[in-house]
Amino acid sequence: MKMEKKSIGKKIKARRGAGPKPGPAGKGKWSEERPWGKYQVLEETAHWKVKRIEVKPGERLSYQRHFRRREHWIIVRGQALVTLNGRDLPLLAGDSVDIPLKAAHRIANPGKVQLVFIEVQQGAYFGEDDIERLEDDYGRVGVRP
Repeated sequence: MKMEKKSIGKKIKARRGAGPKPGPAGKGKWSEERPWGKYQVLEETAHWKVKRIEVKPGERLSYQRHFRRREHWIIVRGQALVTLNGRDLPLLAGDSVDIPLKAAHRIANPGKVQLVFIEVQQGAYFGEDDIERLEDDYGRVGVRP
């Protein structure tokens, strides 16, 4: 068994070295502060982008949509209130939701602890400027990030 474990460990390390690098390789910051919390890019390729997002208690992201990507959110800590095309969905750790292309969406933290979720983006483009803000608590409607 020991030989088998070592062999598996070597394969995992080899895969890590050969695949995409964590964070936006050579593209600047790994994390961004926002009025509602912060996010960190965990991995970015030509086909997907993965972020770890934290939302402060009582805060929420803008109600927005994207034209070039869809998203999948997995709640890992805390509680969330997701608004998807006008419908509210309460989510807890372990729950997930799909955000289709062009769907109006937002996530809020109604709890007393930091909300943490993983966002997986898939599509043709992952830039922060692919956001149309429909509503925003911080005065950013019509303003590109």
